[in-house]
Amino acid sequence: MSQLDLARLQFAMTSIYHFLFVPVTIGLGFLTALLQTAWHRTRLPEHLRLTRFFGTLLVINIAVGVVTGLVQEFQFGMDWSAYSRTVGDVFGAPLAMEGLAAFFLESTFLGLWLFGWDRLPERVHLATIWAVAVGGALSAAFIMAANSWMQHPVGYTVDAETGRPRLTDVWKLFTNPVFLRGYLHVLLASVVTGAVVMLAVSAWQLRKGRSPIAFHASARLSLVVLVPALLLAMLVGSELGVTEGKYQPMKIAGAEAQWTTCQPCSFSLFQIGGGNNDQTPTKIIAVPHLLSLLATNHWNGQVLGLNEVQSQYQAQYGPGDYVPDVFVQYWSMRVMAYLAVVVLLVALWGLWLLWRKRLTAARAFQRVAVWVVVLPFLMNTAGWLLTENGRQPWIVQGIQLTRNGVSPSITTTTVAISIVVFFLLYAALAVIEVFLMLRYARRELEPAPAEGTRTPSLTY
Repeated sequence: MSQLDLARLQFAMTSIYHFLFVPVTIGLGFLTALLQTAWHRTRLPEHLRLTRFFGTLLVINIAVGVVTGLVQEFQFGMDWSAYSRTVGDVFGAPLAMEGLAAFFLESTFLGLWLFGWDRLPERVHLATIWAVAVGGALSAAFIMAANSWMQHPVGYTVDAETGRPRLTDVWKLFTNPVFLRGYLHVLLASVVTGAVVMLAVSAWQLRKGRSPIAFHASARLSLVVLVPALLLAMLVGSELGVTEGKYQPMKIAGAEAQWTTCQPCSFSLFQIGGGNNDQTPTKIIAVPHLLSLLATNHWNGQVLGLNEVQSQYQAQYGPGDYVPDVFVQYWSMRVMAYLAVVVLLVALWGLWLLWRKRLTAARAFQRVAVWVVVLPFLMNTAGWLLTENGRQPWIVQGIQLTRNGVSPSITTTTVAISIVVFFLLYAALAVIEVFLMLRYARRELEPAPAEGTRTPSLTY
């Protein structure tokens, strides 16, 4: 493998690993805040016990996730220095905002929440967990703004002296149509992930017969949040496909392995072939007009084929192969979509049991709900692959090719050694994360402290 291949492999490995933690932090942060708000309003001790229980899982996830995020920052200087030099004037702005605003907000108020029990007034302490949740969401916003600029560059001009992009309008980073829909999609996917984690833990505890009143409440909260969040994520994801079809037609054509331009276009539920070396796939099941509807919002909309977009890019950017890995594109989209349908069916099953007041005794559902916890992580990974692979061979669409972004000063051996180091580091972190999450998720609820024993003081 070349230096470029290894650098891409390393960044993919670290990004996918880090992205396992981010949705849990955002989703579980909001759900923990909802539990504490419920306790503040109802004074039911079960809500307080659940807040402390799921808050512990949230803290573990943040602690390990922060370490994996820091490694990514170093890679920009180590493996991608040419990229950093070229677009640093633009890309650095949202990253700086993320570190100086969102991360400080999240980490500061997480500390206040952790050590503020029995010390801060209840309303102030409640505000701290909401600040943690908002900080996590803001952090994702700044990262997504930077990533969306790589997908669809806006708000910049090319410096006549250096030939590099220079940011001229920071507001356009946050009104970028790719950012608006992409960020909302990530936010909803995070809520879905947090809700499924809470549902799985609650289902496991209900199976063991522990604190049934409390864990019935957390299962109910997760189901009530999960279904609308998942439906909205599907809707926004569909709209994001229309936006990308406008600005990145190669990405959408690759997701359908559509080599020729079509109108109207069918959506293949499953097909054999259609990769980069096979332009005549065998479509097993094709749904007429569905691709036109998904890619253009029109029943008979036209979808450009890979060959036509390739010709357009060659005319615009010069000779080259601008087609991404079609196999990865095609199956990433379907894995994400099909697993989302599975999660939705399980959630609807749970809502039906909840309505029939049979959730606590439904052993079969509880077993399924525990194992469903894996699916959101697979969905998030597939969605990330769909987004990032679809941009190739560009590292910044239309501005810089990926092969021109790698560091010229490092060797293939250096990158290979660092991959091994990162793999071992992440393997150790994975063992720690899984051990801690399972250990604390299987613990029984601690009893709630008696009312009147709290001694709030802002001068502590």
